[in-house]
Amino acid sequence: MPGPNDALAAVLERGRPADEADALLAALVDGGVYVPIDDQGSVVFIGVDDTGPVLPGYTSEAVCERWLPATAGSVFCDALRLLDISGHTGVETLAVFAAEQWAKVPLPLVAATLRGRGLRTQGEQTLRLTWSTHPVAVALRGAFAARILAHPTVRTVWIAHARWTESGNEHLMVQMAVEEGARSAAQELLEAVLAQDVALGPESPGLALRVLEPDEADQAAELDRLGLDTVRPDHAAGRVHIVSREFG
Repeated sequence: MPGPNDALAAVLERGRPADEADALLAALVDGGVYVPIDDQGSVVFIGVDDTGPVLPGYTSEAVCERWLPATAGSVFCDALRLLDISGHTGVETLAVFAAEQWAKVPLPLVAATLRGRGLRTQGEQTLRLTWSTHPVAVALRGAFAARILAHPTVRTVWIAHARWTESGNEHLMVQMAVEEGARSAAQELLEAVLAQDVALGPESPGLALRVLEPDEADQAAELDRLGLDTVRPDHAAGRVHIVSREFG
């Protein structure tokens, strides 16, 4: 069995997962994690907030025992195995733990990291983004419009229904274009919206965040062509422009 994922532990223990998202994903994909199991050998899921169950992953067997001493043990899972578990259970959020710090990771971002390396993921090869009329999506649109001017490094927000075409897994996807080096601003804006404006409960759809920096302008242009709900600030004029089929 592989040893501890020290690279992932180092990223987590620095306590800035939103600022080091790329490093966190790379360490996770490179080194995997340990997933807890019960006496029957089934994966143990946990709750970390009010958004429903998450798949827990620990940087070592010892860390798993420290956080969950009552479990029967843990098994090593690489990124493909984590996505396989997600595809069979519908749980699309991973919570990764080091000795002291932890962070949530949307599993679609793990799949995207693998595809970026030219690796095919079983059951999660293609993500289709479409306009969503789900009440949570509509609420997110209004909340982002109300708050985006207070986050001057966020350029655009797109809100979509996301569906993995082969597994059928679905969730909402928030994508934000930010200025160079401002990935943490996207996380801060989303956290403010979820903390104060849009409450997610057990029946709410899963929610993932993807952040685009200026060197990914081609992907931002593609999002504009999809006809998604779009929130775009005009900071000079102090106004917010909303693009939505609902208003078309």
